[in-house]
Amino acid sequence: MSDTQRILDAISSPSDLKVLDDEQMRVLAREIREQIINTTAHSGGHVASSLGAVEIILAVHSIIDAPTDKFIFDVGHQAYAHKLVTGRLNKFESLRSFGGISGFPKPSESPYDVHPSGHASDSLSIAVGLAKARQLNGTHEKIVTLIGDASLSGGMAFEALNYIGQAQLPMVIILNDNEMSISRGVGALTKHLGYLRASNVYRGTRDKMQGIMETTGLGARMVEFGRNAKDSFKQMIIPQSMIFEQLGILCTPPVDGHNIALLREVLSKVINTDGPVLVHCVTKKGAGYAPAEMEPERFHGIGAFDPKTGKSLNGAHVSTFTEAFGKALVEEAASNPDIVAITAAMAGGTGLKDFAREFPNRFIDVGISEEHAIGMAAGLAKGGKRPVVAIYSPFIQRGIDQMIVDNALDKANVVFAIDRAGLVGEDGPTHHGMFDIAFTRMIPNMKVLAPSDEAELVNALHTALQIDGPVAIRYPRGAGMGVALPKEPQTLPMGPGSSRILFKTKGLRASEAADIEILVFGSMTSQALCAAAVLEKKKYRVRVIDMRWIKPLDTKAIKRALKAKVLITLENGSVCGGVGEEVLKEISALKNRATAKKPLNVPLVATLGLPDAFIAQGKQNELLASLGLDGDGIAKTALKLLRKAAKNN
Repeated sequence: MSDTQRILDAISSPSDLKVLDDEQMRVLAREIREQIINTTAHSGGHVASSLGAVEIILAVHSIIDAPTDKFIFDVGHQAYAHKLVTGRLNKFESLRSFGGISGFPKPSESPYDVHPSGHASDSLSIAVGLAKARQLNGTHEKIVTLIGDASLSGGMAFEALNYIGQAQLPMVIILNDNEMSISRGVGALTKHLGYLRASNVYRGTRDKMQGIMETTGLGARMVEFGRNAKDSFKQMIIPQSMIFEQLGILCTPPVDGHNIALLREVLSKVINTDGPVLVHCVTKKGAGYAPAEMEPERFHGIGAFDPKTGKSLNGAHVSTFTEAFGKALVEEAASNPDIVAITAAMAGGTGLKDFAREFPNRFIDVGISEEHAIGMAAGLAKGGKRPVVAIYSPFIQRGIDQMIVDNALDKANVVFAIDRAGLVGEDGPTHHGMFDIAFTRMIPNMKVLAPSDEAELVNALHTALQIDGPVAIRYPRGAGMGVALPKEPQTLPMGPGSSRILFKTKGLRASEAADIEILVFGSMTSQALCAAAVLEKKKYRVRVIDMRWIKPLDTKAIKRALKAKVLITLENGSVCGGVGEEVLKEISALKNRATAKKPLNVPLVATLGLPDAFIAQGKQNELLASLGLDGDGIAKTALKLLRKAAKNN
């Protein structure tokens, strides 16, 4: 091997790791970190998480025989090293790009990716399901799952642990303990697992684990590490026992998650145990890259950056919808002491950090526990408070049952601030906010707002806080429209007449029919306006309406739009169950009510939105163009319908 050739370049599959000694593995870990940093400096990505899990991933793949043996990732945002050693080095530069490889495990991309992870706390259920299938099939593949300390606090993980302890199926659970989810971990489990003890505490560890360790001297080395790791996040100990031991899961003392030799030794001992084993690995998020170690939350999910300094390369900062929401909520809370903000491990991502500083007693971070957050909100509302639950669209969908039964059924006064609604970009199908329109509008008593810009978002929040019953506000990720925020928020009208005209061809009177009427819901207004500009150049008369409300609809605006030759509804959500379907339902009702004396004109209608498919990763503008939802694509749809309308006449 030449001086310039990397070990990484010679790794085509995990089996190649088995011939490397510990020193070569340490060199490989360094090369992988350099590759991750250099690639994500251009593509962005989940840098800190992946840097912190390099040694664990290498150690596991050097012990098991994937893809026959199964290696399951929780969330999957830490799996970049896994991608690099499973034959995707040559494609790694395309990470998170349109047409490139995903930033998360994806079975259609590689046989080494077991399931399409992207959400927290599901890996243990997947793993125990595989273990049960193995038992029923009479096969012998090994099953290893990697789960972070924050994901372990999710309800689904607890449910799986309960079954794992009962079923006693052989599997290895690696707990990646780095004190973080995206933000710092919270909750009683965090505190409980933080009580790291020295060797005296581990005298009660099972005889079985002691037997595994005694002959190698490994146990003493692990306990010594535990004694020195005073700042470790997890020890999993209660006064006379360990919580996982109580559940029937064998648990190791803390292991240095960056010591490959130690990790390989531990894993080789526990991989053949005849029941479930939890290996407790203590790691550092962002390990090996100083900027990520210092700012792990910023480097959890970051855009392009300078690899030498870690500074972002996004240019001048542009105000975002999230920032507008956070600022507006602080101002609302200053005048309303009943407002309480709730989030699920995403204080920064949902714009609530300022709220937390200003009103610490009225800020609640429940950790990765969306169902609990939404249920708690209902209880707070019953207690006379005005809870605002701020959670990303793809994650709030976990709490649909709580939205329905705990909140809507009882008409609880709760505001759901649904961030990252619509296409989010490079994180791909597990993170696109495609489904919140469908599941919020189906719920009785739920009202749904879709503000089109940051000023409208401020007004929407103010309006939602005045309304009885549950209200959802959906808004996108990223930069706003650059409009000034209102000095005094306005209460938006609701029902017939609540929409506003964003654009109309010059000279087009309110009573006149347009050639094309576009009813736009939320963040697709910029695309609608671009389409209008294209159509105007072709001498068509266009009107663009910002509908504001998804539920209830402005039926007056819909009825007026029926005078047009072509009607387009436009939404940044799934067309299956989307608001376009509700518009069609309203048109059908109007048609049924029409009479011979008062006939109803029904134009050609297109309901545009995200298709009935999972959408890959890519920049938002690339994705919209590929789906025909950018300005040009919308204009093409309108022109096609206009030609069809002309033939029909």
